[in-house]
Amino acid sequence: MAAALLPETASRLLTPETLRTAAKQSQGIHLVPIFLRRAIKRYLRDQDKTHMHRKVLLLSSSFERAKGTGVELAAAATRGALIDDPHAPVDAEQRTARWKVRSAYGDIGLQYRADETVAYVASRMPAIYAACHRVLREVRRRSPDFAPKNVLDFGAGPSSALWAMRAVWPKSIERVNLIEPSKEMQRAGQTLLDNLKGLPLIHSYGSIQELNRSIEKHERGHDLVISSYALGEIPSLNDRITIVRQLWDLTKDVLVLLEPGTPQGSKIISQMRSYILWMEKRKCRKIEKSTCGAPSETKSTVAQEALLKNGAFVVAPCPHDGRCPLENSDKYCHFVQRLERTSTQRIYKRSKGVPLRGFEDEKFCYVALRMGKRPEEAWPLDGMKFDTLKERHAKRNPEDFIIDYDEQFPSEEDEEAVAGDEDSLVPDDSLVPYASDTQELSLFHESGAEEEDDPIRAGLGGGWGRIIYSPIRRGKQVQMDVCRSTKRDASEGAFERVIVTQSKNPALHLQARKSLWGDLWPF
Repeated sequence: MAAALLPETASRLLTPETLRTAAKQSQGIHLVPIFLRRAIKRYLRDQDKTHMHRKVLLLSSSFERAKGTGVELAAAATRGALIDDPHAPVDAEQRTARWKVRSAYGDIGLQYRADETVAYVASRMPAIYAACHRVLREVRRRSPDFAPKNVLDFGAGPSSALWAMRAVWPKSIERVNLIEPSKEMQRAGQTLLDNLKGLPLIHSYGSIQELNRSIEKHERGHDLVISSYALGEIPSLNDRITIVRQLWDLTKDVLVLLEPGTPQGSKIISQMRSYILWMEKRKCRKIEKSTCGAPSETKSTVAQEALLKNGAFVVAPCPHDGRCPLENSDKYCHFVQRLERTSTQRIYKRSKGVPLRGFEDEKFCYVALRMGKRPEEAWPLDGMKFDTLKERHAKRNPEDFIIDYDEQFPSEEDEEAVAGDEDSLVPDDSLVPYASDTQELSLFHESGAEEEDDPIRAGLGGGWGRIIYSPIRRGKQVQMDVCRSTKRDASEGAFERVIVTQSKNPALHLQARKSLWGDLWPF
């Protein structure tokens, strides 16, 4: 279903005090849910864990080789052929068939062996889950009316994105189609999902073509289509465009693309974003040309219906649908999600002699696109008036400077009451509390209830910019690199340095000091 037009009065609910809540999109340190940690432990318990450290290191080095291999494979890739990895060791013939072109439609993927799959689940799956959860959580916050029922996960791997979707929308998902060419990854995903209750109907396929042959044409539309860390494994740009176009044809509402936070990953996301927006704009222009000869009333009705059914706009992270302002610069758009390392990560990951930290930072790039026309909303700062620091001091009352010392220090009666309450507590040494286990037991049933009830949300209009990179705090001023829309219809954007000082705007200065990389900024 296309995105409905929201009334312009939606942003009027915002006040200078509630802007911070609406703009908050970043998360603190993410805690991997206890259900997923237990599933990973059960899976690894039945696997061969000999030389596990070496397997993790080999998997990491293969990812590093893949970054440079894609350019070389792009020139040599022929459809329907096996491609040798030019960086593979000479004595490892079994590794040369990892790059494989599966069909004439460009459905390409990495082939994972059993040892690589085990290493991936132990070392990479929690980080992929954290990045997917961060992205999907923002899609839910920005589009509260969106609750997917039918979901497609392309390049599913061990179903990391499925775990994140279940955490974000625990009740709405009814059917999930997984596309993963690696049989070992499919088996790992099935094993991890064992013993879970309330799962949706899940089907696994080896390619998009197999999916289209297996289901009816009217069932191919999916409310949510996600591709996480899969497009970077496709060496050719033409094949990536073919894949993304097929995924967009299978999308009925929202498409999410997620890649590693590297210059190559950011370039892939930027290219796919530009292609989908260009393709939909061209489709709308063709519809407008075809209705030129029709009567004016019929023409306007048909054009409006076509825009609602066709067209596309960016839900996140871009606040506009124009050309990316970082396209030909030395910077690239990416974000960071910090997560607490699981016990399996701490055991099997090495840090080259340096003590391993209890957390890690997962860098990622993403784009979430939605069908339809971008909602027309008032910008958040329209009609708002902010006092300067001098004006705020002038409005203070004399009573504000009076200090009541009786309220600052507790009385003797209060101290005796507190001491009595402490004596009544009986400590239990058998229970050891862990910060990782708090508020997680209801993950698949009541997750995100507080956020769903929160009416303060940032709209989808062009008035919300995106903070790229960490804000710089210097004295009483904050400097932020913001990607923003330069037009009311969000058709064009720019990358600007925004400076907020305490003297000119103390309210926004306080918000800027609390803003983090990835948050929104109002205009």
